[in-house]
Amino acid sequence: MILGAFFVIFNQTTMTVALPPLMEAFDIKPSTGQWLTTGYMLVNGVLIPVTGFLMKRFSTRQLFLAAMFIFLTGTLVSALAPAFYVLLTGRLIQAASTGIVIPLLMNVVLSLFPPEKRGTAMGTVGLAIIFAPAIGPTLAGYILDDFPWQVLFYGMIPFVVVIIICAFIFLKNVSETTASKLDFLSLILSTIGFGGLLYGFSEAGQEGWSSTEVIISLVIGFVTITAFTYRQLRSVEPFLDLKVFKYNMFSLTTIINCTITVVMYADMILLPLYLQNARGFTALESGVLMLPGALLMGLISPAIGKVFDRFGVKWLSIIGIAVVLATTYSFTNLTDSISYTTLIVMYAGRRIGMALFLMPLQTAGLNQLPNSLNAHGTAISNTARQVAGAIGTSLLVTIMTTRTKDHLQDMMTSGASGTKQHLVMEASIQGINDAYFAMLVFGLISLVLSFFLKRVKQAPEESTGTQSQTLATES
Repeated sequence: MILGAFFVIFNQTTMTVALPPLMEAFDIKPSTGQWLTTGYMLVNGVLIPVTGFLMKRFSTRQLFLAAMFIFLTGTLVSALAPAFYVLLTGRLIQAASTGIVIPLLMNVVLSLFPPEKRGTAMGTVGLAIIFAPAIGPTLAGYILDDFPWQVLFYGMIPFVVVIIICAFIFLKNVSETTASKLDFLSLILSTIGFGGLLYGFSEAGQEGWSSTEVIISLVIGFVTITAFTYRQLRSVEPFLDLKVFKYNMFSLTTIINCTITVVMYADMILLPLYLQNARGFTALESGVLMLPGALLMGLISPAIGKVFDRFGVKWLSIIGIAVVLATTYSFTNLTDSISYTTLIVMYAGRRIGMALFLMPLQTAGLNQLPNSLNAHGTAISNTARQVAGAIGTSLLVTIMTTRTKDHLQDMMTSGASGTKQHLVMEASIQGINDAYFAMLVFGLISLVLSFFLKRVKQAPEESTGTQSQTLATES
């Protein structure tokens, strides 16, 4: 399962350096190209809620194999794509697999390990999962410098086939199944709601916030998500059991995860655009720049898990987010002359800070839930993070695009010296700086909330509602 998770995440992170070459290959703008990343995250956010139902309805083995077959299908579609919309379709199919594999893996950890050992277990899982983004951009950069972009997808096919074969042979079930029914109306409401929000935020960069299309999309998104929430609260067998939010540490860690996810995911688009479009670095150079930070993040993850098991999450989060804020501030002053080595150090600092709190923060929230809510808690936690990342990335790309236009107009009006190409580059860098500055706001919110974190014990099982009905039936 860790191998499967490795490749679905590896596939996701290759787009961090592949986006500029793909924009050129298909002659598309950044606001369109970023759908290869934000669309991927959106599908995760839409489908991860389904895993709460799927993990109860199907066995671990069945669900994992289905997810890997879906991933294989999406990889083939992407590799054969003759146009951007076909490539995007393949990416969205791949994303459906990621939306299943990651929550399933986390739920297996929650099932196999007691709360006092989950930090170490999650740290070990994090070592493998974080290693994927460590080598993803670098390997993708090497491929894009010397081979067609299709090799990014063809190269994964043999590995995915091997994982499927190994799963048939070795994978065992660790959970019990129940004959649950899928709430199709809730599925439709969540899809329309999250899709409407993301589309509205994304199109605002092109059409403006006063655009009728943008306003309608956002209104539909908010209204539909409100209806979805109301239905979950009224349902006897909810699609997502929202009573997990009765547990204070789970709620708090979910909010912090949402705000800090914006900080973490947004530079996956902004940094490659700065490195390749503004500075002229190759895709390989962009990938190599990200490698040291990602490797350090993966290597210290197991040790961070052990520290979490012993001391809890509060100070790990405070110190980690403070480090991320400090390093993010350095990215608000990018120029066309910052050295390559300095950028490596800046990026590595951000990744070390993230390693201190990412896995501990999510584990701390899930540790408070009773075992019967593990599947729903995992699904809700991952849904919140993915949707926050998708919306946050779209919002920050909007800020970058809008501010770049404003800076260019100011330069032209003031009669700034230099060729038009140079002025466009300078305006682009300033727009990226503004987007990074917006990240600081989300980071500060996360830092303040982290002071309210505390260590709590796992809540006991409730003896009312569905569980009482189950006991009565068994009697």
